[in-house]
Amino acid sequence: MFARSDFWIGLVVGTLAGAFGYKMMSEQSMRGIAPTMQMSAVQGVGEIPVDELMRQKERLEDLIAERQEGVVKA
Repeated sequence: MFARSDFWIGLVVGTLAGAFGYKMMSEQSMRGIAPTMQMSAVQGVGEIPVDELMRQKERLEDLIAERQEGVVKA
């Protein structure tokens, strides 16, 4: 089996195809994360608008309330 050239050719082609597919998937997943990372890198903590901070605060308070309701019911 290992003496046949077809095996080695198939192994090399399969490895290259797998590496190429992995790289493409990694780049695609980073594109989804990159916009949020770029915004936080460009803006410092003091430069985030107050209305955005208030929206985040309200969202967090809602999540905390939902989580606490789930604990009380359980």
